Amino acid sequence: MPLSERIVVDPQVLAGKPVIRGTRLAVEFVLELLAAGQSESELLTNYPGLKRDDILACLSYASYLAHEYKAYPIPA
Repeated sequence: MPLSERIVVDPQVLAGKPVIRGTRLAVEFVLELLAAGQSESELLTNYPGLKRDDILACLSYASYLAHEYKAYPIPA
């Protein structure tokens, strides 16, 4: 599934942060909750509009960004 089906960027919503389509839940917020130890089932319970595919899209988006980020050491 293309990320654009689940993740959108709209300058009018949360200052243009990537959000889950149809919500005001930022991708970074979902990732922070997962990193803090919340389980998928807790997220789905606490945010009824959220779907499992939304969580997977957030993880996929993070993976994409990690692959795209290039760090180049600066010689001393």
